[in-house]
Amino acid sequence: MVKKLDDNMVFPPLIDHIGWQLWRVARRWKAEFDAEMRRHGYGFMAEARGAVIGQLRPVGAPQAVLASALGISKQAVQQLVDELEQEGVVARTADPADARAKLVVLTAKGAEAIRAGNRVKREIEARYRKRLGEPEFAVLNAALARLVEDETG
Repeated sequence: MVKKLDDNMVFPPLIDHIGWQLWRVARRWKAEFDAEMRRHGYGFMAEARGAVIGQLRPVGAPQAVLASALGISKQAVQQLVDELEQEGVVARTADPADARAKLVVLTAKGAEAIRAGNRVKREIEARYRKRLGEPEFAVLNAALARLVEDETG
């Protein structure tokens, strides 16, 4: 049996808050980034596969490490890496520290996607800096860094 809600019940209003503002700005930033990456021919960077690229360092990473870093299953990482490998963005190579293991490494195409992503990020940041003005942008950037620092420190 489903309990009927009281018709006279007053629900509390949803408030505007910093979390909502941060989420909206982050969502807008991501939409701008994704659109530019697609325009430059790196659409995979705007998808879940882009998160894999963001976890790779110059020496590469084992798939298990990628799964842990991304908080997804090993099977999901396997599928994403398979797709990226088919597009020539990553390759699997032997791990010099463990002959049985493979590392996922960037190819030249993957490295160029990172370079393009860095350019796009700088362009977006420049637009935000221009919109806010240098002093206000610097204060915002410092405040955000401090909030992150407080969480990790």
